[in-house]
Amino acid sequence: MSSLQKIYETHHKEDRSTGFSILEDERGKLYGSILGTGKTVLDIGCRDGALTRHFSNGNKVLGVDIDSISLGRAKQTLGIETMLVDLNGDWQELAGRVFDGAVAGEVLEHLYYPERVVEKIILRLKPDGVFVGSVPNAFSLKNRIKYLFANKHFTPLEDPTHITQFSAHELNGMLRRHFSSVKIIGYGRLGVLARMCPELFAFDLSFVCKKPKHNASGSNNMRVPQI
Repeated sequence: MSSLQKIYETHHKEDRSTGFSILEDERGKLYGSILGTGKTVLDIGCRDGALTRHFSNGNKVLGVDIDSISLGRAKQTLGIETMLVDLNGDWQELAGRVFDGAVAGEVLEHLYYPERVVEKIILRLKPDGVFVGSVPNAFSLKNRIKYLFANKHFTPLEDPTHITQFSAHELNGMLRRHFSSVKIIGYGRLGVLARMCPELFAFDLSFVCKKPKHNASGSNNMRVPQI
């Protein structure tokens, strides 16, 4: 067992109860409507399948994660295919496989080089594939005020497994380098304000990316660096 695997299995056991998923209903409804049915779907960082269940019916889903215990629960509960994968690694376990859609719900913030992972996702999407997911809005107005007073309590910075922090602007820019169509959707208690101005008022930032920028050979325009 790698040290990273041990960290996440402990973190999920102690700090994330079984079935825990932030804004599960909102995100699940969105992802399910975008993905549809009859598709092959790569669920990245699926944990125990709490969010996966919203789009697993009618689709062929492969769930990948670093937490083998949670993967076991996802396989048992949903009957999906699962695979132990270190997302910071080279993804050789997924060599030769392509998907209609990919999901990364509350995952990119846990990675050392999230854009490199987006590049790997592109390589595993079909030309008309779709990528959906979400990240915490680390720089909402509420969080910015807290940071001003050196207070990270109840902000994304409080989670020790959050390595990369995103604003709506930064997230949008990163995704647009790899997809021709990107939509950022804000969610949170402020409702309409979160959707109208996710940069300032959203608690969580969901994204829908279409038209991946593949070249003629079907691979990504950018070389995927090794980590």
